[in-house]
Amino acid sequence: MQCNVFAFVALLLFPLCRCASRSFSTYNPNPTEVAKNAADANTTQLTSAIQGRAIDRFIVIWLENTDYDKAAGHPDMKWLAQRGITLDNYWALTHPSQPNYVASVGGDYFALDYDGYVVVPKNVSTVVELLESKGISWGQYLEDMPYSGYQGFEYLNQKTHANDYVRKHNPLISYESVSLNNTRLSLIKNFSQFERDLKDHKLPQYFHITPNMTNDGHDSSIKTAAHWARSWLEPLLENKYFMKNTLVVLTFDENEIYSTQNRVFTLLLGGAVPEHLKDTKDHTFYDHYSLLSSVEANWNLDSLGRNDVDANILLPIANKTNITNVIVDTTYKVNNHTYHGYFLDDSVALPAPNITAINRNGKPVLAKIKDTWKSVYSSQLSQSYFTPTTTTVSAQLTNLVTVSS
Repeated sequence: MQCNVFAFVALLLFPLCRCASRSFSTYNPNPTEVAKNAADANTTQLTSAIQGRAIDRFIVIWLENTDYDKAAGHPDMKWLAQRGITLDNYWALTHPSQPNYVASVGGDYFALDYDGYVVVPKNVSTVVELLESKGISWGQYLEDMPYSGYQGFEYLNQKTHANDYVRKHNPLISYESVSLNNTRLSLIKNFSQFERDLKDHKLPQYFHITPNMTNDGHDSSIKTAAHWARSWLEPLLENKYFMKNTLVVLTFDENEIYSTQNRVFTLLLGGAVPEHLKDTKDHTFYDHYSLLSSVEANWNLDSLGRNDVDANILLPIANKTNITNVIVDTTYKVNNHTYHGYFLDDSVALPAPNITAINRNGKPVLAKIKDTWKSVYSSQLSQSYFTPTTTTVSAQLTNLVTVSS
């Protein structure tokens, strides 16, 4: 009964919008086109050795659509949990899948509430610009993506025609700041390239891992996803190169039952997890924006000026950087709906970042972002664009969250 109340509260606070969502032409090449494009695609090996304040490598592994208790109770997940820290208060941001992936690298999902083909305009920055400003290597590895930098909507298994790669599970590809840059596209690779980079000791310092639609649990079950996660990670947890001062975040994009609170099972693994914290639980509130804030804190980076600014920092990094996380009352928090904004309503402008913001590690918004957005930010501020139903502010008001130090 209580879960239905949560959902009802969210719907009351989000009146139904009689507006037109933004639409985009879907690019989905046929196998012949894929083969031709693959022959011309570039792949780049990029590594670096920029020392972090707490860790030297940050990895995010995505699984799909599973309720917290179901994931936590699976034997393979229990096996992994014994080797890391369980984050039992980690939250997805909304539904369905795609906005969670988009937000994890850009600091907002811009009112996206569907899994279709979308494009985020080129003036919107991502974690890529923050990392590149300090010379920190980055990448993405996606299982069964046909070639590096592939921009198609999906890629089916050519023998069984089952779903394999899907664009909606690729965090960076929706951003034009990445997709219009050939060098950046060459860093979005498949699992074959991961094996090569691992063998050559040329893994980037920041990257995301996305299994295919079967192995991530989307088209299968937690049994399949948990088995894949353990099988994939178990040898890597014994690999000295992979493990050295590495933090692995194993998480789910969203829960399965939309009417319940959108809390997702998440583990911290890797060589950066101290022995005394293994097989423990951290009750701190985190969400997918913490993936950004933690990277910023670790390498003392500037911010995007979006929801990355105030997000809590993952424990191993917070401890080493002396950042105190905030306490969040989640009693009425749901995170199961969007807000009224850019993708939901094509009459709403793209929100500017808060160019005056200071992030959790005390740094300003990246200068390039300030320069890009300063006139738009001033205009939107004077026009009272930022209200309780738009962008960052709504995340707190619509979920009735209270925050205290």
